[in-house]
Amino acid sequence: MISATSAFVPNNLRPASEVMKLERLGSMFASRLSFVRSLMRKMIAERWQVANTVFDLDTNGHGLAVYRITTPANCYHCVIFSRELPAELRSDRVIAEAWDVTFAVVEGEVENSLLEQMEANVPLQEAGRQHPRVLVLSRANKSLRNFSQFVEALSSGRQPDPAWLTAVGYLYRTTAVYGNGKFGIADFARLERSSDFNRPFAAQMLAVYVLRKFSIDQLNHLAKVKSPDQAVPLHPELERYLGIGNSTGLGMAPFLINHPQLIQQWVYGRERALAFALEKTANEQTHAKLRALMARALTHLQQTKTEDPEQTLRNKSTAKSIAETVAWLDRTLAHPHLYEELISWANKHCSLEAQELINTLLIELYPDLVDKLDDELGCQETMDLQPDMKARKLMDLIDQNFGWALSYREDCPDDNYWFWYRSVEKEEPRLGVRGSESGAEKEMALAIGPRISRCRAKLEQFIAQNPNAMVVEFLMAHPEQKECVRRIQTMGETPYGEIRANLWHRDMKPMHLLRTKLSFFGASRFDPKSDRWVRITLFQGAPLPRELCSPERSLEQLDDWGFPVEPILDNHHVVQGEQP
Repeated sequence: MISATSAFVPNNLRPASEVMKLERLGSMFASRLSFVRSLMRKMIAERWQVANTVFDLDTNGHGLAVYRITTPANCYHCVIFSRELPAELRSDRVIAEAWDVTFAVVEGEVENSLLEQMEANVPLQEAGRQHPRVLVLSRANKSLRNFSQFVEALSSGRQPDPAWLTAVGYLYRTTAVYGNGKFGIADFARLERSSDFNRPFAAQMLAVYVLRKFSIDQLNHLAKVKSPDQAVPLHPELERYLGIGNSTGLGMAPFLINHPQLIQQWVYGRERALAFALEKTANEQTHAKLRALMARALTHLQQTKTEDPEQTLRNKSTAKSIAETVAWLDRTLAHPHLYEELISWANKHCSLEAQELINTLLIELYPDLVDKLDDELGCQETMDLQPDMKARKLMDLIDQNFGWALSYREDCPDDNYWFWYRSVEKEEPRLGVRGSESGAEKEMALAIGPRISRCRAKLEQFIAQNPNAMVVEFLMAHPEQKECVRRIQTMGETPYGEIRANLWHRDMKPMHLLRTKLSFFGASRFDPKSDRWVRITLFQGAPLPRELCSPERSLEQLDDWGFPVEPILDNHHVVQGEQP
């Protein structure tokens, strides 16, 4: 793991006491370091090719499609099975057993024997026996309303209304994207050794990107089937504006807690990127670019719709703050301390989401400084126990670096309101109210703050009786504290990694946890469907596969797709939306 003492550490990093608060983490947006952006830059720079090699769909759009992905050193295939899904089996929940499409990314060629094996098992997902050459396993369901509207429009010889994609930015939404050795597929070590997929979640994001291409191909196919003489293909601007949705719930939360060293790298990378940007001197060119990015983000926010009342209010508040920020930039000329002045002004006048959006757009200004961090977001995760540390030093380490955890009160009902557990039904994480809901016997150890607080209380009592004791002696007396002590000793040396919140507290919002992880993935259009699951969009605005090797547009132009805005229709033809 890259530590805080490695090279190229700016001296103006924000403190963890500010960054790692759950509410601020839950206000973050996708940035140019998000995994979808990182993958797209790599694909463009290395001129990856994505080509359809098999497209055997019937008149209902069911059948087989295969896409070949060629990189400088390797080839892969995304194999997609489209099946009829009865209405009674349609569900986005993880416990579903059938989907509109199931698909997998496999390493190397797809010979007939492998294809037969995949056809028998990939549609079964967790219940199948997956081949070890499979790198990613996934499934997705249609947005039925969007799909039928789009087919009807194209088959009638006209383009769909872009507002349909603004309201729901996709034709398909994934319900799970598995990697890293689950269900018998290739393990993480295999991906880690790959020059193509050694960045976090790169293989999974590629699978989602290819599904986007399939959704366009299947749509055009169905329109042509319905009206062979009149149908038109989807316009390139609408193709770009089309993303892939994802439905996700509390299953994402344990990852953030169980991989603190990885989270440390993600947050540390983002904070270094921001610090690098803030060290630069603004000029007229960067001032104009920042203003244009702000204007586009404002339009994106104004066009983002959700039925969730709380998220609607957050979006409106953020849009209001960003409109005020655009006005601030209009009356503030470029000068050496512009960014510092902007951050200071925003901290006083803008919502948390607007503050983090401003930080995101500042990072966007300096790709030469920021993009080199793409390869520093992963790490080798090892929790090292130091048994020969003095027990008193361990207590000092807690007091110095984990003071946020010590506000936990054992006897306070609000501090112990929630509990996290795994359901009997398919072992998915859930949240219950302690004392009034069942499941406490399957409680998961996700509340790090209370665990550290309890550890310190026992440690203090132990030291009072054994003032010169070592950690190993404390653990002999309290063996149940071993994992907590190991975590304290390891994470105490890092500036980020631990979310500074009591995950049992009554006021804890699980949606903040989901948004934290999804922002690093590159998600947009956050649309909560309850306080425990959300729909988002990935790859909306991203370059199309045929554009990856295009000589007509530079890497910088192709990479400029954050915060996409709705294309404008003019007499049934598409006019590109405003760009900076």
